[in-house]
Amino acid sequence: MVFSERDLYFMREALREAEAAARKGEVPVGAILVSEEGDILARAHNQPISLCDPTAHAEILALREGAKRLGNYRLLGTTLYVTLEPCPMCAGALVYARVKRLVFGARDAKSGACGTIYNIVNDERLNHRLEVISGLLAEEAARLLRDFFKIRR
Repeated sequence: MVFSERDLYFMREALREAEAAARKGEVPVGAILVSEEGDILARAHNQPISLCDPTAHAEILALREGAKRLGNYRLLGTTLYVTLEPCPMCAGALVYARVKRLVFGARDAKSGACGTIYNIVNDERLNHRLEVISGLLAEEAARLLRDFFKIRR
């Protein structure tokens, strides 16, 4: 699959967020929400431990911030870049927020809900579906996760 320079740029930004999460002892996942025009609306990383909030995944935090910034819970025309395939909770939030496009790095063999285990973001029974592009800088994202868990075990 061919990725644009714009996609590479924003995924590198998401990787920086994932690195920030790792420095805080959080699972290294980062997300960047971008407008159709190419403006960063939000940047976030996993924080469920530090916020004592099981929903504080990078994707959810980015969606919340983007919605506040736009003054609308519908994030029409946006793209979310995230280093790891979203889980069922985050995939559902992407659908409900009406995100147009999802670009993720590494697949999640344990809880991936965007094509690996489930495919919530393209389930025809739901009222919205996303364009999904996977595998962008996947090795870099996977390496961050492997290194993080190697230290923890």
